[in-house]
Amino acid sequence: MGGGRWSDDDWKKYATTNSHATKTTSQIYSATSLVSDLDPKNAKLRESRDSDDNPNSNAIIVGLDVTGSMGCVLDSMARKGLNTLCTEIYKRKPVADPHIMCMGIGDVEYDRSPLQVTQFEADIRIAKQLEQIFLEMGGGGNGYESYSLAWYFAAMHTSIDCFEKRGKKGYLFTIGDEGPTPMLSKAALSQFLGDTVERDLSLSDLLTMASRQWEIFHLVVEEGSHARGCKGELFRQWAEVLGERAIHLSDHTKMAETIVSVIQRCEGVDHDTIVKSWDGSTALVVNQAIQSLDKIGSKSEAVVTL
Repeated sequence: MGGGRWSDDDWKKYATTNSHATKTTSQIYSATSLVSDLDPKNAKLRESRDSDDNPNSNAIIVGLDVTGSMGCVLDSMARKGLNTLCTEIYKRKPVADPHIMCMGIGDVEYDRSPLQVTQFEADIRIAKQLEQIFLEMGGGGNGYESYSLAWYFAAMHTSIDCFEKRGKKGYLFTIGDEGPTPMLSKAALSQFLGDTVERDLSLSDLLTMASRQWEIFHLVVEEGSHARGCKGELFRQWAEVLGERAIHLSDHTKMAETIVSVIQRCEGVDHDTIVKSWDGSTALVVNQAIQSLDKIGSKSEAVVTL
């Protein structure tokens, strides 16, 4: 998948036709249950393939927490963030020909639909599929969501030309306000993905699997209710898992700009150039977000810390 190209004109027409300015979050995300096309059991394999429109495709996954405290993240992505993400990647060109997959992430211990996956797309179909996500608003009191389920799917159920043809990893971002999943049980993988594995998988197992072809980051949404209560501890947990790839996100409305900036930094653009390219409050948010990436230095040193 991944034909066509994103355009600001297509986005404006789509947003106007679908009355984004007047709809509530629940009206934008109107699904009341898991949509079959987004069910990972049905997905089997999501492909990012080169095409005439996108001959040097680069795969990007944006995994959005859809539990109770994170409706604001999906709302922001639908109203403005997705257009910002796409147009700024085209404008800044940290990578060529982006193919974007969106995910909805919940909790395997509490939710009916802890993972939802769109196709890799390059045009307005990204928005159309994003808004099919079921905003379950679930989660539980265990202190984490199943972000590593996104890692597992990326490792086992994606095929991307950027890596397979050119040896270049895709980018995988999860965004949310809770801690990393300690493990994924083989029972959960069978129930929600239809996969049979020999044993439960630890967080280290899952990170190792996904890191083979994906550059992995987690954006800690500091405004989330869980994060507000234990921000220091939460960030410590993520830093232990991802090192410099654990990113502070102090303003969820700047999520897209932060993702673009992280990609730029990992592709070798220096910190100050990135920060100065943004205006006002966006520059402040981005400055904080990419500070840890100064340890990377260049894309050749961008290695996940285990």
